[in-house]
Amino acid sequence: MPKKARELSAIEVKRLEQPGLHAVGGVAGLHLQVTPSGAKSWVLRATVGAKRRDIGLGGYPDTPLAAARERARETKDKIRHGIDPVAERRALRSSLLAQQVRDITFERCAAEVIRKKQAESRNVKHAQQWENTLRTYAYPILGKMAVSDIDLAHVLKVLEPHWESKTETMTRVRQRIEAVLAWATVHGHRSGDNPARWKGNLDAILPKPSKVTKVQHHKALAIDDMGEFMANLRQQQGTAARCLEFVVLTATRSNEARGAAWSEIDLANSVWVIPASRMKAEKEHRVPLSKEAIALLENMPRNAELVFPSLRGRPLSENAMTNLLKRMGVSATVHGFRSTFRDWAAERTSYPHHVCEMALAHTIKNAAEAAYRRGDLMEKRAKLMQDWAKFCDKPQPKGEVVPLRSAEM
Repeated sequence: MPKKARELSAIEVKRLEQPGLHAVGGVAGLHLQVTPSGAKSWVLRATVGAKRRDIGLGGYPDTPLAAARERARETKDKIRHGIDPVAERRALRSSLLAQQVRDITFERCAAEVIRKKQAESRNVKHAQQWENTLRTYAYPILGKMAVSDIDLAHVLKVLEPHWESKTETMTRVRQRIEAVLAWATVHGHRSGDNPARWKGNLDAILPKPSKVTKVQHHKALAIDDMGEFMANLRQQQGTAARCLEFVVLTATRSNEARGAAWSEIDLANSVWVIPASRMKAEKEHRVPLSKEAIALLENMPRNAELVFPSLRGRPLSENAMTNLLKRMGVSATVHGFRSTFRDWAAERTSYPHHVCEMALAHTIKNAAEAAYRRGDLMEKRAKLMQDWAKFCDKPQPKGEVVPLRSAEM
């Protein structure tokens, strides 16, 4: 039992300047602690269970003597009821910190996810699209909300107004909201089901995207127009024209051809090896080069590492070939030539389906088929691409309307 100290007055407490602990009386164990620097604070010395504790009750003079004695009485009352005030305080502080972590806003979480996407993505515009769509559609409703508070009703408030009129865009917005909330869950900012999940959740409320929107395919050139188009294309000058010709001959994607480097091309063996980092499926893709493709490459200057550099030595812009097609008066997209190639292979040749799909670097969706197909069918694909190049070299005859001779009167 601590020795009962004389009860000091407020004036006497104010005059205490000697460093150390000074008993102030009124409540057993209550002391004013004075540090060598002159700072003062209240300390209650008490036994909690089997432990001797110095329990802080606040600073002086912010906490005056009367308030310190009241706090000391309340603290001792808790101890008598089996409550450890120090442990209680730690638990409250931990709970507060946990709540502050949970209270992070959707916008802050999204910023972290976007930063991660920017680090992972090969396409800068992809991460920018994330930010743009979330800012336009999600932030006005979810942006300032704590992610822990977001539920199904909030997600629907974002999606429903535009779901049928902008289905493709809102489908992406839903996926991005789901990704942000998943990130928040993994990082401890929320718990429970993801309210932006489609299967077994939003699919029971919103119409299936395929039922309310039509798929917009890339516009392709008719098969029989390829020969005439290629003849006209070869009359065009400039790097964009040669790059587009290469796109057609190799049936590759625009970004793959625009980023082609001489170090990827083996002219001696007629092979172009596109690294995984530039492929949509993130797998290395070997492209057999036809004689026509090799001839095109041999006529290209080798002043830079890129095969088709812009005037500044960088890859051509996405619009370079698109604008060329417009100037030529061709109603097709660059990507559409892959469709023309696929139509030609299916309708005019007997090459197997999987050979044609591999030529386009399409992922094999059938797991069993993918497991058994170890090679890349290079020899068969080389013949396919050479046949394609020959077809593109020959303008197809156009049907002529021949007027019938009038019957003699």
